[in-house]
Amino acid sequence: MPDSAASAPAFAVVPPRPDRVSFSITDLSAEFGVTARALRFYEDEGLIAPERRGTARIYSHRDRARLAWILRGKRVGFSLSAIREMIDLYDVGDGRRHQRAVAIERGRERIGSLVRQKQDIDAAVAELNDFVAVLEAGRDLDQG
Repeated sequence: MPDSAASAPAFAVVPPRPDRVSFSITDLSAEFGVTARALRFYEDEGLIAPERRGTARIYSHRDRARLAWILRGKRVGFSLSAIREMIDLYDVGDGRRHQRAVAIERGRERIGSLVRQKQDIDAAVAELNDFVAVLEAGRDLDQG
């Protein structure tokens, strides 16, 4: 599984780079804290499409922006197919309105899922705390 950028917030805006025309695999690996292998994986998955010059990969501003979306999506638990759906909507040509609407909907769904998982985890922690308390008190579990 490819690594993700360190612990940057999922909502972090990637500043534009008007000083650059293109980026190498080393540039993007360093900027986003991912391995070259991860970038090649995202390319194999069709999420980014660098230009090829011989064996070199040349990444565009579009690839860089898509990589930022991919890493954001991964950090908050979206599947690669959900990420692909959201970033592919950029090209719809409606000023990104549909992309935003879908991302908001998927985000709300993910929040709901995480809230349910948190409730399950909280319940398991409470049960384990009770269990440990019984054991620490030296009581026989069969006698309650």
